[in-house]
Amino acid sequence: MRHSSAMTENSDAILTQLPARLKQARQAQGLSLDAVAKLSGVSRSMVSQIERGESSPTIATLWNLTRALQVDFAGLLDSEAAVPTMEVLRSGAVPTIANLGNGCKIRILSPPEEAGRHEVYELLIEAGGGLVSAPHTRGAREYFSVIDGHAEVTSGTEANLLGPGDTARYAADVPHAIRAVKGALRAFLVVQDA
Repeated sequence: MRHSSAMTENSDAILTQLPARLKQARQAQGLSLDAVAKLSGVSRSMVSQIERGESSPTIATLWNLTRALQVDFAGLLDSEAAVPTMEVLRSGAVPTIANLGNGCKIRILSPPEEAGRHEVYELLIEAGGGLVSAPHTRGAREYFSVIDGHAEVTSGTEANLLGPGDTARYAADVPHAIRAVKGALRAFLVVQDA
């Protein structure tokens, strides 16, 4: 199967790495060509041709092979899949905002590219302090978990008290607030826009 002219050069580059990735996945599990053929329903000769780069698999064939090899379909096609990556921010390097809210320090744990979609924060709020927020975009939600201390969480007209280990999930497209009660508060907050 030839690639259509609509496919990008990047797609072609990924597909040229595919044979080696499939072979690595098969060998890592100690499976023979025959075993993969039986598990996937793809003929032994087709598996062999794909691994040698002599035949480009259809999406359905690739799906069957990845399921048989128990590897992630998307990960196999990801151009970075073969290179394990880990980004570490030491405590002092985590971006921190100290001027939002009252007695509230916010540490931004999510990467910058997630801003406005899926944001993760550590909240450190002094006794009696809080973070009062105007409505976010329509459909936005927050997921708030107390690590240490006690919090009062409000969303619209509803309010709840939370202690260590408690989690609240609530609408964030209405006025909402987090307040430390009975002392200082340490918590995680996830903000998810619709």
